Amino acid sequence: MARVLTTSHGLNRQAFSATDWLLFASLSLIWGSSFLLMAIGLDSFHPGLVTLLRVGFGAGFMLLVPRARNTRIDREDWPAVATVGLIWIAIPFTLFPIAQQWIASGVAGMLNGATPIFTAVVASVLLRELPGTRQRVGLILGFGGIIAIALPSASTEATAAIGVILSVIATICYAFASNIIAPLQQRYGSLPLMARMQWVGLMLVIPYGAFGAASSTFSWASFTATAAVGVLGTGLGLVLMGSLIGSVGPTRATFITYIIPVVALVLGIVFRGEVISPIAIAGVALVIAGAAFASRREI
Repeated sequence: MARVLTTSHGLNRQAFSATDWLLFASLSLIWGSSFLLMAIGLDSFHPGLVTLLRVGFGAGFMLLVPRARNTRIDREDWPAVATVGLIWIAIPFTLFPIAQQWIASGVAGMLNGATPIFTAVVASVLLRELPGTRQRVGLILGFGGIIAIALPSASTEATAAIGVILSVIATICYAFASNIIAPLQQRYGSLPLMARMQWVGLMLVIPYGAFGAASSTFSWASFTATAAVGVLGTGLGLVLMGSLIGSVGPTRATFITYIIPVVALVLGIVFRGEVISPIAIAGVALVIAGAAFASRREI
């Protein structure tokens, strides 16, 4: 367990570099659109099938990359890789589609913004030190934003509250996974690590996916949207996120989820006709401010 529950600082503890910002912006667009695409997938597919197809397309994409297949992972690091496959892939990728049966895709994207808060807590415990001053300010702003975002859904009806709870559990899983992945990424690089993590995750979600397939009806729109989430959001997106974590560290990297809600909100309104409350929009402003503080040099 001690070998699994470890983390490390990023290699770059200064302000984000141009490459860091490129990774940050790319992930914002890819993962911000994932919530809309999953909502389209859920129009015809059971949540279990959405999860299976998403992970399956991502894992298949990684099989096509020679370096992802050929790089060896030391035996003593496999427990950590398997753990990340469980808590970054199997559990949250299962919970988010279930949650989106009760909450709007924009709200799901916003709730995902809790990830940096939980990540910072886990990192502080494992590293035995607090985040930098600017990062702490960002976390406080982000926490206020998350409260503003979550309140409208949590206070309306029981099913919406269940969706919020499932989304928060998923973000806690992401927090542990982001910390565990940091030293592994610095040792092996993103491609081989993320490939094996996705292959482990695929094995874990097959039973629930098979159950969901029996309760689904086929449509090309749902299939295409879920395939896009798999190849882009799961395959490519996780490789980019691994690189960002290795560069700037788990806490600052997960501030990406403070920008994702903006993309998810806009796409949810434009393509799904979703209505977001004014307090949730105010929450988005707070989390954007939090992300701006987090990108600065750690002091």
